[in-house]
Amino acid sequence: MVILEQRLTQLVAELEPFDDPQERLAFVVDRAKRVPPLLAAARTDANRVRGCVSVVWLAGEMRDGRCAFRFDADSPVVRGLLALLCDFFSDCPTAEVAASDADPLEALGLIRHLSPTRRNGLASARARIRELARQAG
Repeated sequence: MVILEQRLTQLVAELEPFDDPQERLAFVVDRAKRVPPLLAAARTDANRVRGCVSVVWLAGEMRDGRCAFRFDADSPVVRGLLALLCDFFSDCPTAEVAASDADPLEALGLIRHLSPTRRNGLASARARIRELARQAG
């Protein structure tokens, strides 16, 4: 859990200047605009995350024992939060991701201002990330 703990510390420090939760969320959403969309070939039913109100795709691959996650969503807010999650867990050892219960969205205070359905959907996305890592390990 060492890599994820370090990443969480860095992420909290990076977003610390944003006192207001809405400013923090806006920063996350804006940052996701620079991430290219998921290729159409990866927008399959197998990559669809169930439990999200928004349409969400989450694909993973493992390279040299490390996770790499790609994503897309039809909601800019969800896309921004997925970008943060995927970036957080990508390039970490599969075993660490599979065993992790880290929730960077909660640690950053981003989750408590979302609707219950969005929170549930993002929990499904985190569970999918862990499951992809478990399958690869």
